[in-house]
Amino acid sequence: MTHPTASLNYSERQAGSLRTGDLLLLPDAERTAEIVRVDIDNDDFGSPAIVRATLTGGGVLRIAAGSVVLVLDPVPDSPEASPAATIPADGADAPADSPADSSDDGGPGLQLVEHLPAGDGGPEAAPAVVIPPPPVAPPVASGPSEADLALIPAAEGTPESVVEAAAEAHPDALGVLLLSDRLTKGINTKSGSCLKDLSDLAHELFVVLKDAENALAVADLLNVLPFDGNPGRWASVEASLALASYICRQRGEEERAEVYEKFLRAPDEMETDPFKARINAKVRQRSLNEPNLYDKEIFRAIDNSNPDAEREWRLLRLEALLFLRAHGGSQTIGGPELELRIGNELESVRA
Repeated sequence: MTHPTASLNYSERQAGSLRTGDLLLLPDAERTAEIVRVDIDNDDFGSPAIVRATLTGGGVLRIAAGSVVLVLDPVPDSPEASPAATIPADGADAPADSPADSSDDGGPGLQLVEHLPAGDGGPEAAPAVVIPPPPVAPPVASGPSEADLALIPAAEGTPESVVEAAAEAHPDALGVLLLSDRLTKGINTKSGSCLKDLSDLAHELFVVLKDAENALAVADLLNVLPFDGNPGRWASVEASLALASYICRQRGEEERAEVYEKFLRAPDEMETDPFKARINAKVRQRSLNEPNLYDKEIFRAIDNSNPDAEREWRLLRLEALLFLRAHGGSQTIGGPELELRIGNELESVRA
């Protein structure tokens, strides 16, 4: 990462058009980072909603697809703009703060490898060959500790038998039957769709059928999984942890609820680079302070007299509120208000 200067040119780009290799100006408006991967999450209508830009070193920025961001323009191939031109031919004469030995964020800088053979212009005409620093290894998967796992009851039987027991308790619930039919054929925790079905089943059991016991049993099949660095799979585990935390708080099981909340926050604490950790914390706090609660979509469904659509959007709002609750609220929505909002959404969905 580097500090932008007045001599650098930036162009405006819609977040939905970002590509691998773009140098993105970070939210602090002081540094840039290269994008190594771009993922796009669609809304329920299939339109791009959130762009997740994975940065060099493993940090992830979540950007609304319609937002405008600044991207560093390609540097012209000239002696004045070339990185090699800033590194003296004799490495011993390089200043202490030059890119040859340091970078602004404390990480490894560009490394001088060798000089090309001199041409007719003499030794000073030979440009230096530079390579970028080696990529930082991705975060190591962090698993629950034995002490934490001791507070979560072990599943009785296989994961498939847990799902079967929940389905047998509600033989007339179509939503439960559809999900259980898929899951009882075999649960693969490496499959994102399987994790999503488990999370949906836990929510269906608690939110719709008020079955906290079976909801927790199904949720715990996900809750003991470590963060493996895949945001797509982790989203289902995250939703399950937030649900389990809320259920336990309602039942007075405070210690168990705290364990779920600790697991939920584990990925936030895995970044070892201080600067990247600060950026991730800023982005995370902003998302907590400005959550998408689907107000426009719910009002549109009400105006169109579409109760089914309204219910689906309210379920998404409930998930967002449970996630906030598991984080202890935010700077804009406190704990007591969250409890009230969650209660209202539960009542609306169950009506």
